[in-house]
Amino acid sequence: MDLAYVCEWEKWPKSTHCPSVPLACAWSCRNLIAFTTDLRNDDQDLTRLIHILDTEHPWDVHSISSEHSEAITCLEWDQSGSRLLSADANGQIKCWSMADHLANSWESPVGSLVEGDPIVALSWLHNGVKLALHVEKSGASSFGEKFSRVKFSPSLTLFGGKPMEGWIAVTVSGLVTVSLLKPSGQVLTSTESLCRLRGRVALADIAFTGGGNIVVATADGSSASPVQFYKVCVSVVSEKCRIDTEILPSLFMRCTTDLNRKDKFPAITHLKFLARDMSEQVLLCASSQTSSIVECWSLRKEGLPVNNIFQQISPVVGDKQPMILKWRILSATNDLDRVSAVALPKLPISLTNTDLKVASDTQFYPGLGLALAFHDGSVHIVHRLSLQTMAIFYSSTAPRSMDEPAIKRPRTTGPAVHFKAMQLSWTSLALVGIDNHGKLSMLRISPSMGHTLDVNLALRHLLFLLEYCMVTGYDWWDILLHVQPTMVQSLVERLHEEYTRQKAALQQVLSTRILAMKASLCKLSPCTVTLVCDYHAKLFLIAISSTLKSLLRPHILNTPDKSPGDRLTEICAKITDVDIDKVMINLKTEEFVLDMNTLQALQQLLQWVGDFVLYLLASLPNQGAPLRPGHSFLRDGTSLGMLRELMVVIRIWGLLKPSCLPVYTATSDTQDSMSLLFRLLTKLWICCEMPSPLLPAPHQHTNPS
Repeated sequence: MDLAYVCEWEKWPKSTHCPSVPLACAWSCRNLIAFTTDLRNDDQDLTRLIHILDTEHPWDVHSISSEHSEAITCLEWDQSGSRLLSADANGQIKCWSMADHLANSWESPVGSLVEGDPIVALSWLHNGVKLALHVEKSGASSFGEKFSRVKFSPSLTLFGGKPMEGWIAVTVSGLVTVSLLKPSGQVLTSTESLCRLRGRVALADIAFTGGGNIVVATADGSSASPVQFYKVCVSVVSEKCRIDTEILPSLFMRCTTDLNRKDKFPAITHLKFLARDMSEQVLLCASSQTSSIVECWSLRKEGLPVNNIFQQISPVVGDKQPMILKWRILSATNDLDRVSAVALPKLPISLTNTDLKVASDTQFYPGLGLALAFHDGSVHIVHRLSLQTMAIFYSSTAPRSMDEPAIKRPRTTGPAVHFKAMQLSWTSLALVGIDNHGKLSMLRISPSMGHTLDVNLALRHLLFLLEYCMVTGYDWWDILLHVQPTMVQSLVERLHEEYTRQKAALQQVLSTRILAMKASLCKLSPCTVTLVCDYHAKLFLIAISSTLKSLLRPHILNTPDKSPGDRLTEICAKITDVDIDKVMINLKTEEFVLDMNTLQALQQLLQWVGDFVLYLLASLPNQGAPLRPGHSFLRDGTSLGMLRELMVVIRIWGLLKPSCLPVYTATSDTQDSMSLLFRLLTKLWICCEMPSPLLPAPHQHTNPS
C-alpha cells in the first residue's frame, strides 16, 4: 500500500473551511467521490457543503451548497453512480441527480423528512442485480463462468417485475423511514418504529437479503447492550407505502463476556454489515479512549436439540429437525490502537472453498480485505473474515512491527493526523481517506498485498478486474493505478483475446467499452500512445454510425424483421463492387428520405466522415514511416466496412440535398470525389481479408483492434 496523491485544498481559506463533524464520504462506481465540509461565514454560521471529486482529475472539485440545516450524517450513491443521497441531523434526506449527465451540475428535485430526528443509516433500495466474481475461474474463457448472475430479489417491484426505486433510512429514535419513487415522479413516504419499545439508536447499518427483505442492525453505543437486528418488509397497498418489521436474533460482543476485559471497551464505535447484500455477516468494533477490538460475526441456521422424552414421542427424522437462527463469532482481533474509521470492500467475490480456507492464489486478493484506520495515523488492510493483517500503511509515524502490542507503542504529545472517513474503490485497488484536518489522501492497494507474485499471476488479477469492469460498466481508473508501462502491451492483447472468445451478441454490447478501455491502457506506455487516437476515433466513428443509422425509417411500418440499418450493413458486406452507384441501387432509397433541415444540420458530421476517409487513403503509401494516428484502421475490416456504409448513406442523402455533401477540392471539375474515395476504400477493405503488399506490415507495437 502506498500513497498515490494528496489533496490539500490550498485555495480554501482555513479560517472558513473546516472538516464537518461527523465527516461523510462515499465512492461511486463511476469513480466519483462525494464528501462533506462546512463553510463558516463572518457570523459563525455554517453552510453544509457536498464536494464531488473525479478521482482522475482531483484538482477539479465541484462544490454543492446542500441547504441542509444541520450536519450531514450520511452520503450514499446509487448503483449507477449518477444519483446521490444526503441526510442530516434534522431528519432531512435529499436526492441529488446529475443535470444533463454532467458531474459538475447537480439538482435535488425530490427528498423526504423525518423532522427533528437525526438519520444514522441510509441506503438505496436494492434493485435485484447482483453479479458474483468467481476468482477460482479467472482462467475460464467465457465471461458467464467468471461472472455469474446471482438470484436476488429487489426490495420492491412494480408491475411486470421491474424494481421500484427508493431509499430507506434509520433514525436516532428507532424509526425506519422508506421513500418510494414512482414512475410519475411522486414520492411515497412511510415511517414505522423498528419495534414496540423504541430506544436510542447511536449506530445502525442496512443490508438486503436474496428474498427481497431488508435487515437493519442497531446499537445504542454501549458494549454492555445487545446489538439488535430487525427484518423490514416494504410493500405498496392501496397506493400507500407499508412497512412491516420483525425482530431477529440479537448478540452481545464477545469482549463483554470476557471477565478480564468486560469493562475495557465500554463503547461500540463501528457497526457494519460486510456488504449491502450480505446480511448474514456483520463487523463490530468496541473501543475505549486509547484502544479498540474488532469482531466478525456470522448468522447461521442451527438444529435445535430435542429432548429425549420428545424424541420418543415423536422421533425427528431428516429435515424435520427444528432450526433456529443464531449468531456465531467468526474471528476477533487482539487489542488494537483506537479505530477511527472502517472501509468495507464492494467487490462481490464468490469462493467455492469454505469461508476461511481460501485458495492459495487468492488469499491476498484485495477484494477479500477491509480497511481499518487508527488514531496513530496508520491504515491496516485485514481479511474480511479472519481479520488477519494483509497490508499496513503508515502516514506520519515511522514503520513499526506488525506484532508489536499497541500498549508498548509510544504515545505522541498531540493528536496524530488520522482518517475520520474512508472508502474503498469498487475493485478494492484504491482507498480514499479524509483526515481530521480535511485533507484527502488517495492510497494504492497492491493486488499482491505486499507479497511477491508471479508476473503472469499479477497480470491475471488485473485482467480479471478489467473484464469485470467491462461487463458491469464500472469505471476502471483504480485498476490503471497498478498498470506498469511494460504491462500495457500484454494486457491489451490478452483483453482482446478474451473479448473475441465471447458470443457475437455480447461482443456487440461490449464493443465500445473495450475500445475505451484499450485507449486508457495505451496512454500509460510510450510504445502504445500512438494508438490512443485510433481508439478514440473508432469510438467517435461508432457513435456517428449509430446516430446516422438511427435516422433511417422503414417505408412501410409492417416491414420485415430487419431494420434499414441492418439491411444496409448486410448489403454492403455482400456486394464488394467498387462502384458506389451499383451498391446504392440495391437499397430501398425511400428508407433514406429525411427532412431537408435535418440533412443540412448533419453536414459537419458527414464532412468529418469524408475527411477521415481521405486521410486514411492518403496515409496508405507511407509504409516505412513511423506509426501515425489512423495506422490501425488500415487493417481493421470492421471499421473500413462501417466507413463504406456511411459513404453510401452520404451518397444517397447528397441526391436529396447536395449542400449536405462533404466538400472536397478536386483536381478537375468533372471528378467525382465521392465515387473515387469509395472505390479506393473498397479496395482497401477487400485487401484486409487477404494479405497484400499494398498494406503496411504490422508494427511490433500494433495491438489488435
